Amino acid sequence: MRLRTILLRTILLMTLAFAGAHFESAAALAQEPQTQAAAETPIVDTPSDQAAKELEKAKVQLGSLQDSVKQNADNDDALVGIAAKADELSRAVITISVNLRPRFDQIKNRLGEIGDAPKDGQPPEAEIVTQERNALAAERAQINAVTGDAENLSIAVTKLVNEIIEMRRRLFADTLFRRTEISVSVLDDAAGAFVREVSEFSQALSSWAAFVWKFKRFPLFAAIFLSLASALILLSGSYRLFGAYLCRDEAVENPSYIGRLSIAFWSTLIRTLALAVLLVTSFFFLNSFNVLRPDIAPVIGALFGTIGLVYFVGRFVNAIFAPYEPHWRLVKLSNLGARSIGYCLLAMAVVNGLDYLFGTVSEAMGSPLVLTVVRSLIAALIIGVILIAASFGKPILARSGDPDAPGRHWPRGMAIILRVVGAGLIVTALSGYVGLARFVATQLIITGAVVATMYVGLLSGKAISRQESFGDTFFARFLTRRFNLGPVAIDQVGLLVGLAIYAVALLVGIPLILLLWGFHVQDLQLIAYRLFTEVKLGGISISLLGICTGILLFAGVYLLTRWLQRWLDGNVMARSHVDLGVRNSVKTGIGYLGVGIAAIIGVSAAGIDLSSFALVASALSVGIGFGLQNIVSNFVSGLILLVERPFKVGDHVVSGTAEGIVKRISVRATEIETFRKQSIIVPNSELINGLVGNWTHRNKIGRSEIPVSVSYDADPQKVMDILLELTAKVPLVMRNPEPHVEFLRFGPYSLDFELRFFLADMGDSMTVRNNLRIEILQRFKAEGIEIPLPQSDLTIHREAPAAIANEGRDVRPSSADGAAGDDEHRVRQLRGRTAEASLKS
Repeated sequence: MRLRTILLRTILLMTLAFAGAHFESAAALAQEPQTQAAAETPIVDTPSDQAAKELEKAKVQLGSLQDSVKQNADNDDALVGIAAKADELSRAVITISVNLRPRFDQIKNRLGEIGDAPKDGQPPEAEIVTQERNALAAERAQINAVTGDAENLSIAVTKLVNEIIEMRRRLFADTLFRRTEISVSVLDDAAGAFVREVSEFSQALSSWAAFVWKFKRFPLFAAIFLSLASALILLSGSYRLFGAYLCRDEAVENPSYIGRLSIAFWSTLIRTLALAVLLVTSFFFLNSFNVLRPDIAPVIGALFGTIGLVYFVGRFVNAIFAPYEPHWRLVKLSNLGARSIGYCLLAMAVVNGLDYLFGTVSEAMGSPLVLTVVRSLIAALIIGVILIAASFGKPILARSGDPDAPGRHWPRGMAIILRVVGAGLIVTALSGYVGLARFVATQLIITGAVVATMYVGLLSGKAISRQESFGDTFFARFLTRRFNLGPVAIDQVGLLVGLAIYAVALLVGIPLILLLWGFHVQDLQLIAYRLFTEVKLGGISISLLGICTGILLFAGVYLLTRWLQRWLDGNVMARSHVDLGVRNSVKTGIGYLGVGIAAIIGVSAAGIDLSSFALVASALSVGIGFGLQNIVSNFVSGLILLVERPFKVGDHVVSGTAEGIVKRISVRATEIETFRKQSIIVPNSELINGLVGNWTHRNKIGRSEIPVSVSYDADPQKVMDILLELTAKVPLVMRNPEPHVEFLRFGPYSLDFELRFFLADMGDSMTVRNNLRIEILQRFKAEGIEIPLPQSDLTIHREAPAAIANEGRDVRPSSADGAAGDDEHRVRQLRGRTAEASLKS
């Protein structure tokens, strides 16, 4: 028994121990995930913390840029790259500040909802509310601090950008106005350096050519093939689109002004671009395939640039001056004058190109600066001499107009300008300012050619945009055949083509001019980016890209609304046999709703703050409260008229006592011009609330009537046939609906008819009615049909007084007959006078 008790106690203790261990392990297991989860849960940074970290990175980057500026103070290319990086940093800092704005607004709204902390004597608030207020206040203070740092950093970046701009401006000025002493010893040093440079460059070129031919033959041919393919693709596409404007037709003896301008502009632009594509792609592929060595690559690039420059000037000379085709010439020059000026321009381009090419060779070979100076001096002297020699020529077309005849001298002002510029180049170069002389000479040739080509392009666009001018071109005839366009549509296409030519001329010419005047590609990219994304107008920032996006979104939503209107009206409501009035109301309501939504989406996409419209709404409400109901009513009515368009400019309307042609519709009033050329200004609210008749609402078709009256002796059917016959001869009268004649009534003295016919344009009604009345009168006279005059019969009954007094007595018949005859005579006279008075009236 005792043994059993001991065993039972032992088992119970073991059970309790096991259970305790189990519960402890379970509790440990239950706590372990929590601990592990707590350990593994990352601490999430607030937006202000993330912004602070990004600002620290931006500060480090700003310091690096400042150090780079100090190290590259004399390197313009390096400064351009640093300026681009600084601009990117500035936009990044602004983005950091802008991204904090939503969180700041959330904190501000939440603090407004929580309210201020309770004051002394007020009931205490919950601890969780106090903690939340304190946390939000701390975060708001942190956001303010980060925003302040971002503003200071943005100011520092802007200051750095301004410093870079000032340094680049100073470098450009120093380069232009750097003076070099010109002496015999300088020329001797340049000659010796030139001999050494030729020897070194020939060795480098021969070694590079041998290396390429031995080890880089396949990449060389691959690069050439790809470059030629790119240029041929551009040329073939250009010939398909502008083939008629790339070559002159020798069979045309007297080409039009538009034809000459178009061929001059497009032949110069397209062919030069094709060569540029060939040269650029060639250099790109040669460099990408490692065919070019570091010392040879700049020389090849300069060679390609020289070829492109000379070709462009040659195309320009051929397009403008047409030395051997006087009937295609755009300026009034003789044949000899056109050839001489063309040769002078081409010679100056060759001199400039060779100067640039040899200068690049000197830089690649490490030649002394004196060689570059002397080479630029020689180029400036040659160009100055060419200008002075050209000023003594006789290039102007003879007064007889014969291009083969000897020409006339330059106008006196032009000759003086050429001599002054040529002499100025020579004097400037000999004075030691070789850089300035070289810059001026280069701009005279290249910038002059680019500006002249742009001007020809603008003239081409202007000529094509002129009314009824585009229809004579090859492209217009193609569009007419292909799309069956009418004259009006072709004229509108001509306007768009003219605008497109304007855009091409400006978008190609302006960047080229900027590049020639010292700008870099990075500068142009930065200008384009700011132009499309951030245009400052006072305190307002406008994004052209955002505005274009907003316009596209508005157009898309509007088109979607119009499609939804047609689909609901033609499928849903029409099949459900909904009343026509209900259908129109639903259709109009969807149209207004869609336009409103499209406007909101477009304005938001354009980056315009919709909250600014609250000021307009409040101003309108205050205006209404101060008695501007009529103005606001006219304003809203004007918006309704502009959107709903019950009438449009050019419509023939009748409103109350005003009848005429609508000339202008504004948001306050509508201008109606009467047929007596009187302008009547009608408030829009009267047009909305009153009755308005529109003769040309849907179209200009209208009915016109001519009343006709004939005597009772006329045959009615013959009269109707004559009227219809005369109407059928008028070409302006519509055949459907066909004209018809109504026999209206039996008048007191005539048979009354009315000729009714329809005209395609109600504006022709007066002329048609006038001509028809003349034809009807002449035809009725020829047919013997009388148009009666108004007349009335007057009968007078009269008794003799003597007969009444002597009733029963004998009266002499002769006297009674005489009285009756007199009365009859008076009645005839009275009837005749009545008819004469009616005729006069």
